[in-house]
Amino acid sequence: MRNPQLGLAVAMVATLAAAGCGASGTPSGGSSAGAGGLPDLSGQKLEVIATWTGVEQDAFKAVLKQFTDATHAEVTYTSGGTDENVLINSRLAGGSPPDLAAISQPGVVAQFAQKGSIKPLSGDALTAVQANFSPAWQKLGQVNGQQYGFFYKVANKSTVWYRTDAFDQAGVKPPVTWEDFVKASKTLSDAGTTAMAVPGGDGWPMTDWFENMYLRVAGVDRYNQLAQHQIPWTDPTVVQSLQLLGDYFKQPNFVEKGGTQLSFTQSVADVFGATGKAAMLYEGDFVAGEIQKSGKVQVGTGAKFFPWPTVGGSQRSVVTGGDELVMFKDNGGSRALAAYLAGPDAAAIWAAKGGFLSANSKVAPSTYPDDTTRQIADALTKSSQVAFDMSDQTPQAFGGQKGADEWKLLTDFLGNPGNPAATAAALEAAATKDYGSK
Repeated sequence: MRNPQLGLAVAMVATLAAAGCGASGTPSGGSSAGAGGLPDLSGQKLEVIATWTGVEQDAFKAVLKQFTDATHAEVTYTSGGTDENVLINSRLAGGSPPDLAAISQPGVVAQFAQKGSIKPLSGDALTAVQANFSPAWQKLGQVNGQQYGFFYKVANKSTVWYRTDAFDQAGVKPPVTWEDFVKASKTLSDAGTTAMAVPGGDGWPMTDWFENMYLRVAGVDRYNQLAQHQIPWTDPTVVQSLQLLGDYFKQPNFVEKGGTQLSFTQSVADVFGATGKAAMLYEGDFVAGEIQKSGKVQVGTGAKFFPWPTVGGSQRSVVTGGDELVMFKDNGGSRALAAYLAGPDAAAIWAAKGGFLSANSKVAPSTYPDDTTRQIADALTKSSQVAFDMSDQTPQAFGGQKGADEWKLLTDFLGNPGNPAATAAALEAAATKDYGSK
């Protein structure tokens, strides 16, 4: 679930660095993708709509400026903020859609595609996506097999953060498999340290716990089917995922007491405060920014992360969220801008400023301002399975708002994890109600 307070940003403290340009000194999004460079668009006017405001808006305007300098096109950025979808629909109704938009909800993108409001990528834009994004990331931007978009700014929601001193004192190494993760938690517990703080009090972290486990148990295709309620929540893969989580939650001293009431903000303080109450905290890359703000532990030394463990030999996987660039107009200017934004130079400009992750596999790791962000980005681009945050794809009543049924049921499961099948049945009953009867 999208963190209502922190969004999807990597809020790392970063130093400004020189923004990336092509060898000729101008953006080479097209040439990087084999598109032969960017055209002269003198006299053309283009518009991009996205949610970004403040520092993010300034960073994206710097990206667009490089395109303007190279092509002489006039590019306007319009921020829709939290009302972006309302703004876009209003513009569509008035016959004046933007050229491009960055949309953070795959369901909305699919609806626009089905209505013919957005255009499939073609020409240089499609070439750039195919050249710079892995098959897993390309698939995430497809609707019915056609490439309608690509994810420009993304989040890694499969990071487990830990105190290095707690691991060192217990003689624990960052685990790779779920079995090793359980063993490491047992070693920490035996050493007198609570293994994990789980912020069940906010509701949305529990959906992220389930999604990461389910992606590794069931695979990305079944994950997407469950997100659309095309399979029931009583499916054996759901029960198996809940069983694995339940077996972990009920182990002595594995989970900090009071987890069903623990807020995300407090969980960060409990793990990374002056005296940690627990050794680990699972949540997305935005945890790094919260640790930095606390000023008690330094990210990269006192606080590090490892990817969510593999389960049963599962592929390298990541749950993500982010902003997908799509075209509302199919013309030379729109395609050129899309091709540029799909290239590594456009991503590098923002990446060098911090607070940004790219799914573009051609972005040089050295572009990022610190080792931790480089490692997070590496996990994103090299994952074989990529799935969009499931609860952000469900009806709000089920998984998209405070008090949603999935939030409540999974939080209850954290407190009483003894009957996974019963929880699965309750989730299915809620989904049937919230999605509408199938």
